[in-house]
Amino acid sequence: MSEAEGSKVNTVLELAGVGRHFVQGDNQISILDGADFALNAGETVALVAPSGTGKSTLLHLAGLLERPDEGEVIIAGESCSRLSDDRRTAIRRSEIGFVYQFHHLLPEFSALENIMMPQLIMGLSKAEARDRATQLLDYMRIGHRADHRPAELSGGEQQRVAIARAVANGPLVLLADEPTGNLDPETAGYVFEALDALVRQSGLSAVIATHNHDLAALMDRRVTLDDGKVVEI
Repeated sequence: MSEAEGSKVNTVLELAGVGRHFVQGDNQISILDGADFALNAGETVALVAPSGTGKSTLLHLAGLLERPDEGEVIIAGESCSRLSDDRRTAIRRSEIGFVYQFHHLLPEFSALENIMMPQLIMGLSKAEARDRATQLLDYMRIGHRADHRPAELSGGEQQRVAIARAVANGPLVLLADEPTGNLDPETAGYVFEALDALVRQSGLSAVIATHNHDLAALMDRRVTLDDGKVVEI
């Protein structure tokens, strides 16, 4: 394998000249404008930027939840911006995990069942999904809460279940949008440590948007958004 080929394989997520614009009255507002970004295998990157600068938009584009107005989103070497909705959904299910500020767990299901759900959708057997979900809950130190529904869990426990669910299908990339934003500082620190350990243990690549500079400092790189572009800090 050539050096160029090795470099290409090592990049699991790339945004190339990505733009996202919205029309407000007679004006066009550019949220992202020619943004470039690359995430390497096994790398954790903190996205630190003020509210309203486009952090969530960037994550939605990277996670194939939105399409860019221009530019390209490339995941594991595959250009995704012009793919069919079905193909984009398939990539999202298999290659991308999401964690949001609010856990978005299904309230009628237990913690274990919430983590099993994406695996069952991917076609795993119930026994395989249960085993994987149990392992993840134990890793996140909440195995004893497996049969509890979200309303019976603390905020920190809910978010740890959400993190476990996000990585249940073994994605290449984890995208997290203020995953500890709703938690008190002590709980946020504990949840972030669990997230960081899980990412590094599993060899995931992660982009984590956060306002917490102490947590951001623990990651491999920090980037921000400036005038619609991704800039290294």
